[in-house]
Amino acid sequence: MWVGWVALLVVLLVTVAFVGYRRRTDGRFRAVAPAGSAEPPRLTEADLGRPLGRDATVVQFSSEFCAPCRAAERVITDAVAEHDGVGYVDLDSAEKLDLTRRLNILRTPTVVITDRTGRVVHRTAGVPTKQSLQESVQAALSAGASR
Repeated sequence: MWVGWVALLVVLLVTVAFVGYRRRTDGRFRAVAPAGSAEPPRLTEADLGRPLGRDATVVQFSSEFCAPCRAAERVITDAVAEHDGVGYVDLDSAEKLDLTRRLNILRTPTVVITDRTGRVVHRTAGVPTKQSLQESVQAALSAGASR
């Protein structure tokens, strides 16, 4: 009988650890290519089906039945509206499967931010926080300005 309780305890601990990890990492942007690593991917007008933003572009990969994707869209459109020259593109990951695979996108929403040249500089999975999105957009603007 006690073996069942131990198994239940292990499952609960793993679940709590996983939920804690997801809460800590979801919606927080990370740099795509730390210093000294391989060149990060670049997105083009052909990839997105529309022009890149003048200074930076926020690209959201969504799916048809993704409720968090709608929440992410609201956060992104609010943040992008504060920056002239920053574009926003929402892509259906199923329709852009080749790009989804190339960028190794495993879940939706996933948000990537490019500088003015299309170089992916930050990414996150999950609904981004407005603060982390604004910080990442600023970093992309700075990265694009220095190129």
